[in-house]
Amino acid sequence: SSPHLVQVRERIRINGQPISKDLFNKYFWLVYNRLEETKDPEHASMPAYFRFLTIMAFHVFLQEKVDLAVVEVGIGGTYDCTNIIRAPVVCGVSSLGIDHTSILGDTMEKIAWQKGGIFKPGVPAFTVTQPERPLEVLRERAQERKCPLYLCPELDDFEEGSQVLELGLAGAHQRSNATLALQLARTWLQRRGCLGLGELKEVPPSTELLGGPVPLAPAFQLTDAMIQGLRDTEWLGRTQVLSHGPVTWYLDGAHTTSSIQACVRWFRQAALSQDKPHDGSEVRVLLFNATGDRDTAALLKLLVPCHFDYAVFCPNFTEVSVANNADQQNFNVTLENALTRCLENQRTWTRLLEEKVGQDPWLPSPLRVGGLLQPAPARGSLLLVPPAPRPLNSPALVFPCLAQALRWVAQGRDPQLAAPTASGAHPHPAASSGAVLLREAAAVRVLVTGSLHLVGGVLRLLEPALSQ
Repeated sequence: SSPHLVQVRERIRINGQPISKDLFNKYFWLVYNRLEETKDPEHASMPAYFRFLTIMAFHVFLQEKVDLAVVEVGIGGTYDCTNIIRAPVVCGVSSLGIDHTSILGDTMEKIAWQKGGIFKPGVPAFTVTQPERPLEVLRERAQERKCPLYLCPELDDFEEGSQVLELGLAGAHQRSNATLALQLARTWLQRRGCLGLGELKEVPPSTELLGGPVPLAPAFQLTDAMIQGLRDTEWLGRTQVLSHGPVTWYLDGAHTTSSIQACVRWFRQAALSQDKPHDGSEVRVLLFNATGDRDTAALLKLLVPCHFDYAVFCPNFTEVSVANNADQQNFNVTLENALTRCLENQRTWTRLLEEKVGQDPWLPSPLRVGGLLQPAPARGSLLLVPPAPRPLNSPALVFPCLAQALRWVAQGRDPQLAAPTASGAHPHPAASSGAVLLREAAAVRVLVTGSLHLVGGVLRLLEPALSQ
């Protein structure tokens, strides 16, 4: 899977665990030296980063004699370097979204064409509910490649009577991922000749889709192992909650419009539906960054309704100097470029809030101070006994690295983070007034989203054990 959050070893796992440092080291140099010895002297370049790790992953799986390898494509499918497996046991396409448009195309249909490139002759494939036209493209790709394609039933169809399946991953969108996982797992188990897989349920005749038909795969009776698997699944950085005293961090690596929408639904349910603290205020903070060719304004617009008191933007670098942190380093992006993007995000957020003032009765008119939104004088104290409507209007702050941003948000109240130093204080008045509110609030709720790399950097600082 990719990208990794904290350490590159996360990309190659056996039995759910990243391979050890010793194994990674052994196989890295074995593959590197073999390629170095055999490369064409005319075109003497090594494979690029993701391609090298893909070759290495296949080598690890072969050498370690795994029974089953689950391989996630990097980008797209058709031309992705993972797509060299000629006869996989089964293929799956999860919910499609607009992403990597410069490589995959700018419409869902073009992206569906790329994803359908993993279909192989005679190999069953499954997908989940998709918009009509992209689903048609997947069907056409399946026909062209002589691949039987099935639509996964809803997870409700697997639930017996009043029994509701419990998922380890939060968010309504994980129900479609779960039903896809069940179909893929069952297909592999059947191929292995496993018995006792549960009876297939009748598929009503009306289940062929309009514009299809893509036949609906039957639901089946789940084994105890499957029920336990769904319940015990963990995946860092996706709808993850870390409670560190009064500061609660909500981490989700959403970075497309559809995944940010799902993230907002989850955050509202997980954080905003909770009772307000009786003994003081609640402060809401957005920590955001986005990378690549993503439409940042579209993503930020979806986050405005969460009514954040502060929006914090910073690059995905844990420290201003990343020289000692190769796992988190991106050699394709300079700090200057990353900070320029953060300043653009800050301006976008300010503009979105100004546009919202006319539509939202709770939002007071923002006061402009040097391009930043600033709480009106005397409003700061009101937040400590929160009235309705909410008093703040989301100052937007930029920090040069994650460590500084997190220290400012936590104000020494998270045991994993040091208090911000006076010398590192943010020069803007919004930051000093915010620091008081953050120090005195009964609850600080922080949503970290927009980039898996951002979430990984935050995890590295908040959960140091992950770096071991």
